[in-house]
Amino acid sequence: MLAGPFSISLTGMKQKILITRPFFPDLIDRLRGFFEVEVNEGPKYTAAQLREALRDKAGAILAGGEKIDATVVEGLSGLRILCVSAAGYNNVDVDALTRAGIMVTNSPGPADETVADFAWGSLIAAARRLTEGEHWVQEGHWTASAGQRFFGTDVFGKTIGIMGMGGIGRAIARRAPGFRVKILYHNRHRHAASIEEECQATYASKEALLGESDFVILCMPYTPGNHHLIGAEELKRMRSTAILVNIARGGLIDEPALVEALQHGRIGGAALDVFEGEPAVYPGLIGLRNVVLTPHIAGATWEAQHGLAAMAADNLIAALGEGTELRRPPALLNPEVLK
Repeated sequence: MLAGPFSISLTGMKQKILITRPFFPDLIDRLRGFFEVEVNEGPKYTAAQLREALRDKAGAILAGGEKIDATVVEGLSGLRILCVSAAGYNNVDVDALTRAGIMVTNSPGPADETVADFAWGSLIAAARRLTEGEHWVQEGHWTASAGQRFFGTDVFGKTIGIMGMGGIGRAIARRAPGFRVKILYHNRHRHAASIEEECQATYASKEALLGESDFVILCMPYTPGNHHLIGAEELKRMRSTAILVNIARGGLIDEPALVEALQHGRIGGAALDVFEGEPAVYPGLIGLRNVVLTPHIAGATWEAQHGLAAMAADNLIAALGEGTELRRPPALLNPEVLK
């Protein structure tokens, strides 16, 4: 029997959990069947506020990208699990939480198809200069034929390189046959032949993919090991007409190097939904005509966000929702905690 503030007493007292941002009402109702639920309906917590809010909690759903490290959870002996309502979890120091004996889960899968849709939309927007053309119309400049002003590049028949062939990468590839493009992919591990056949994708080294692709899409998770995976040397390997699409994490790209490459025509363009210092955007990107910039909205549909939140709730209920013993939730990132 586990002891501490997260235990359920014989009188039926429920464990307390925190949801860090406004949440889906149906999921809150479900969670209330198991827990005493507190939801932050106000501004995003500071680190100090988050630590205080977690003080008497057994678990939490991180719904707003809050950064969690050892300083936030130090001494919170009752905290047993943090559930990230997203597939990416680079905002959480998993190693530090493992040392503190706190389980961490994420929500892989529910947004894969949604993000894949957005990746294709971003790619086409950059290739066909859609946002630049839209601004031109909105600002009243369209008084005669646009002529060659907005000539872009075809997507049909080109080569697309996907870096990171997880669920999102495979979903992007499955959409490709309609464009009759060639798909190259690079991944930490090469996939089985059956997956390559399903996705009609060919494995390539990072160097070959960068050199042969007309469009390069980044969709791998961010880790310290792939920080600035795309820097000045990688950009030099790309075709001068190539377009770089990032729907993963901003830290994958050396943004000053990208700006220089865009300004000097070393690559053709970029579509960026994520930024290293977001919500701040590297100043050199602002005003460039050959970029499409969006505010981290690749997964921003009701269906995707509800799916992510539901998986976070499932993880929390699986771990803490029955009795007082910790159990392994479906998407556990640090199973060594259970030992």
